[in-house]
Amino acid sequence: MQMICSAIKVPATVNCLPVELIFYYAFKDKYKAFDFEKYLKSRSGRTFMNKRFV
Repeated sequence: MQMICSAIKVPATVNCLPVELIFYYAFKDKYKAFDFEKYLKSRSGRTFMNKRFV
């Protein structure tokens, strides 16, 4: 709930409220999480998301 409350203060997300968490993936290493996030923002990562998550 704290994350949603702090999201209200961010101008980029104020029009997207309320949000619903539909997917959660945890990493043991924060660097692997950063790398995976960077991958998901790439062209092949977006293709991966559309194929696997949608």
